[in-house]
Amino acid sequence: MALNTSCYAFLSVSLKLSSLSMSQVFLRRNIAPRVQNGHPWIFANEIDRIEGSPEPADIVEVYTHEGKWIGSGYYNPKSQISIRILSRKKGQVIDAGFFKDQIQRCWEYRQQIGYAENCRLVFGEADGLPQLIIDKFNDYFVIQTLALGIDRWKPAIVDALLEIFPVKGIYERNDVPVRELEGLPQQKGFLSAPFETKIIIRENGLQFYVDLANGQKTGYFLDQQDNRRAISAIVKNATVLGAFTYTGTFEVHAAHYGAKTVLGLDISASAVEQANENARLNGLQDRCRFEAANAFDLLKQWTKEDKQYDVVMLDPPAFTKSRATIQKAITGYKEINLRGMKLVKPGGFLVTSSCTNLVPASLFLEIIAMAAKDARRKIRQVCFNTQSADHPIVWEMENTQYLKFLIVQVL
Repeated sequence: MALNTSCYAFLSVSLKLSSLSMSQVFLRRNIAPRVQNGHPWIFANEIDRIEGSPEPADIVEVYTHEGKWIGSGYYNPKSQISIRILSRKKGQVIDAGFFKDQIQRCWEYRQQIGYAENCRLVFGEADGLPQLIIDKFNDYFVIQTLALGIDRWKPAIVDALLEIFPVKGIYERNDVPVRELEGLPQQKGFLSAPFETKIIIRENGLQFYVDLANGQKTGYFLDQQDNRRAISAIVKNATVLGAFTYTGTFEVHAAHYGAKTVLGLDISASAVEQANENARLNGLQDRCRFEAANAFDLLKQWTKEDKQYDVVMLDPPAFTKSRATIQKAITGYKEINLRGMKLVKPGGFLVTSSCTNLVPASLFLEIIAMAAKDARRKIRQVCFNTQSADHPIVWEMENTQYLKFLIVQVL
């Protein structure tokens, strides 16, 4: 496969050579235990001194204040997170082979836990490759390199994918604002020969269109693929309402699992168009349809009209990406869940999610309890899940556990 990598060979050699003469970074006295316990981030205000003159994206060695070796990682003085640890093996060379080995181990792990076709192949810090995201859609791959240090190794990452997999196409989705915090531009495009970026994937016996170039995030939300199976029993012969549907994956699953009627709402006309395409693709258009609408407004209006459904499903976007706006997010989550509960027939079910790690599980459950109290409805938990297992959770890194998925019966 032809690659847009004509100048990559020199860069790879330069990166390898730079890793052989690493600068040394010493942490402040009271900081090292947190990093020693497994967290890969080192903030600028945690550094005591630097011996050497590392350039941005160079690999540096990290030591405690007393000189005990901790690990090596890439360095960016322009970022609030100055170092991200890559290796805790003393003497390990960070080169193209290192990244190939890491990606190979990621793939072996996904296969061990049952993911062979579509999965998050690399989940950043949880897989020991900070700020690298790789989603695998059959033989197509979408890459995000969200920090300067990992962005410099993008050629090696592309080469590794080509060596490990029968690749049909690789696409870069670095059109995300977080890159600007690292001094990187937003960009997207082909990292392989160009290909048709609107593809079809299979999930749970269904087919879905995925727009790798223009869809949200990397084109599809793989983190809910296991949770979409969790609704199978509660939607049989049910009337179902879905809000914030995006491209309709939960709703199409509901129709597939035997719902009588399914209505999905999303404010994006293009998302609704693709959702209806997904219903038609699976021959479910007679029982599953989507409309472009402001879900907040309609949920409020329909509660006043006493409309009710057997199952209401809410899968909103993250209401906050900053700790400064957490209270606003709490208010938003409470409001939509209160409205959702009021639309559920007694004995029916509410399916609800939150995808921001800034709202931890305990707070999310507290919000649901407050919504139930204000709605004057009793609830009981059916299941409470996190993201699918191809997005592994590392207990020492709270940011790796971000998705909350809850099903409750509303009495």
